[in-house]
Amino acid sequence: MAYWLVKSEPSVYSWTQLVNEKKTCWSGVRNYSARNNLKAMKKGDLVFYYHSNEGVEIVGIAKVIKEAYQDPTIDNPAWVAVDIKPKKKLKNAVMLSQIKAEKQFVNMDLVRLGRLSVQVVKPEEWDRVIELSERK
Repeated sequence: MAYWLVKSEPSVYSWTQLVNEKKTCWSGVRNYSARNNLKAMKKGDLVFYYHSNEGVEIVGIAKVIKEAYQDPTIDNPAWVAVDIKPKKKLKNAVMLSQIKAEKQFVNMDLVRLGRLSVQVVKPEEWDRVIELSERK
């Protein structure tokens, strides 16, 4: 199993909206690196759900339920989408400032590649974010 992070502005598509809809097609990605990450996702992989611009925090965990297929929002087979569903809300959101404050995260994509909308999360980064989310 691999770990990922996807970003969305809460005013565009929030964690609450994902929970209410029970699943979504993660489409509209037009960055080659992010697209390659979507292509690498496998059914069952876990995904941090990150609120960007407003909140700037990891708020939940989603699960990949359908692997890459042609993005239905564009008539170009080069672009793909995946389907995800909510797994659980984090006990406490983990702020970007918390992540940046820890040396362990200096090479995390979220810190290094701030604008990338679909990112790889290393297992040790995943575990540490989970630990941070359990703190008050």
